[in-house]
Amino acid sequence: MYYENKKEKKIGIIIISIFLVFIVLLLLNLTIKTDGNLNSNYEATKTAIEVEENNEMIDIENVIKKATSCVVGISKLEQNGTSIFLNNSTSALGLGSGVIISENGYILTNEHVSGEKYSNCYVTLENGKTYNGSVVWSDSNIDLSILKIEAYKLDYMNLSDSDNIFLGQDVYAIGNPVGFEFQRTVTKGIVSGIDRTLKIEDSENPENNVYMEDLIQTDSTINEGNSGGPLINEEGKIIGINSVKLTSAEGMGFAVPINIVKPILEKFLQNGEYKEAYLGLYGYDKEVIPYLEDDINIETGIYIAKVVVDGPLYGNNIQEGDIVWKIDDYELSKMSELKRYIYQKSPGDTVKLYLRRGNNEFNIDVKLSEKN
Repeated sequence: MYYENKKEKKIGIIIISIFLVFIVLLLLNLTIKTDGNLNSNYEATKTAIEVEENNEMIDIENVIKKATSCVVGISKLEQNGTSIFLNNSTSALGLGSGVIISENGYILTNEHVSGEKYSNCYVTLENGKTYNGSVVWSDSNIDLSILKIEAYKLDYMNLSDSDNIFLGQDVYAIGNPVGFEFQRTVTKGIVSGIDRTLKIEDSENPENNVYMEDLIQTDSTINEGNSGGPLINEEGKIIGINSVKLTSAEGMGFAVPINIVKPILEKFLQNGEYKEAYLGLYGYDKEVIPYLEDDINIETGIYIAKVVVDGPLYGNNIQEGDIVWKIDDYELSKMSELKRYIYQKSPGDTVKLYLRRGNNEFNIDVKLSEKN
């Protein structure tokens, strides 16, 4: 009996040992499978990120490709194989840039590139075709103009909302920097400043000095021929029109925000024409006052520097030094806001101006005329 119990006990130990070995092997197998799954997930995630990055790169490439197809070259003289290596070719020919904003041939650029209203210029598209361009609107105070060419089914660029840009935002400037040999050059930068004011001096006639306000500052490279080209966001939409750069500093270019000209563009696209309403005053806001070297102190509103003779305001008891702080229901803090509001109106419309003279406030109704 003792022998048999001992034998049975030995068999039991063997069975238990086999069972333990089985358990150990099973645990090891699960661990290996788990590690394999972790590694597999890691590799899949890594691959997915790489694909996402590649897609992003492809999207930006396509955005820039489409945008550059909408950029045109503008010249005041007809092109005949112009080379940048000829003396002063850019300035002599008035080479600059512009951007197509409708399929039927409306183009936005700088006034100093195209010339004033009723001027003519030459417009070269990406495909090399050159058209006669007619300036249908311009404003020297904001250095913008709109011209028209007789072309249809064109690629055009959409407009963004320049009121929603932010510091550090990635932007791209496109244009013809020093002539048509380097046409549609793209430079990348950021929005490095908002609501900038610059004094553009006329050395021959200081009375013609212009104060450009509400400008977008960027470190995207802007050279002479870039003027009139678009400053775009990563969606390929226009946030501004490249206008000037500081010659005394590197990496400081400026663009006119697109929102100021939107009301005009909309009327051209809807009606095929734009009749500009006219208020008839010259004014400054608090951003410009420091340039004037006058003892003027305003916190908000527009300081009236001059009332134009025979303009809508003339004869309404408006004086130099009055402050326009509100128009209709819209309170004013910048001259660009007043401009944008008037751009939305039509000749014959009546607006109510709210003014401050010393400690007194009053208001007047003004019937807008048409600007010649």
